[in-house]
Amino acid sequence: MNATTTALTALFERIPRRHSIENVKEINSIVQEYEDVLMKIEAENSFYEKNVSSYFNDLDTVRALIKKSTDNKASKKNKDDFFDDGSSALKDSIQSLLAMYSDGSKH
Repeated sequence: MNATTTALTALFERIPRRHSIENVKEINSIVQEYEDVLMKIEAENSFYEKNVSSYFNDLDTVRALIKKSTDNKASKKNKDDFFDDGSSALKDSIQSLLAMYSDGSKH
């Protein structure tokens, strides 16, 4: 494992599962850190530059779902569902990136 896969694994393990104000702040922080890692991977070589772009789209989806989970007009159940969907989408994205990135040796 290199430093990037270690960082991705650490982010994955930090993803909260339950909706709360603290967890919304935490997941937003994780999303920002994940975006930073994506930019680093994208800059490694042309293979990753071409193959990482879809993961940036995942960030938009996660951010939208997490934002919906803070909507005052939404019911508690809807907030929980939006947060769960956002959390799951982030986990899926990081898992997929880890599988694609592997050890960072693709060119």
